[in-house]
Amino acid sequence: NNSGKFLNFICNNHSPPMPIQLLQGDITRIPADAIVNAANSALRGGGGVDGAIHRAGGPAILAECRQIGHCPTGSAVITTAGKLPARFVIHAVGPVWHGGNNEEDELLASAYRTSLQLALNKGLKRVSFPNISTGVYGFPKERAARIAAGAVREFLLEHRDMEVVFVCFDDDNYALYHEHFRADLA
Repeated sequence: NNSGKFLNFICNNHSPPMPIQLLQGDITRIPADAIVNAANSALRGGGGVDGAIHRAGGPAILAECRQIGHCPTGSAVITTAGKLPARFVIHAVGPVWHGGNNEEDELLASAYRTSLQLALNKGLKRVSFPNISTGVYGFPKERAARIAAGAVREFLLEHRDMEVVFVCFDDDNYALYHEHFRADLA
């Protein structure tokens, strides 16, 4: 069941429009070509969305992650999606928040851009993103929403045949993304 709050935004001030959707729910239940995972650099699974993706997708995801071994902060790698309703999982490593003076903003934007580039390289059209770095990594949620939206919007300007779905698990992130997109994309 992927029920929950759902908004479909079309950025009409660009031609053709860029499809960006906002959904509140469980990213492991949302069909997509690729589901992005808020991964750690060791690619070993963990808590939050990372743990949920590994649990729902099964052992094939972790097996491929072990073969890859490591992913630097601000980058991403791609694996099978196992039992998830997707073809691939893109493991994006966002930064841990250290006050904003350690290139956190650029590293977070890079994690989004790298994920989209991996999807493009595989010919994928629909990519679902969680809220990268806003859980235990402590990135301020409003700031992360602004960075994520900017990075995705910039990428979609060049690659209009892709569709991005932001899947927010909690009410706070959903409200922030909703407010941001209402102001910038409606």
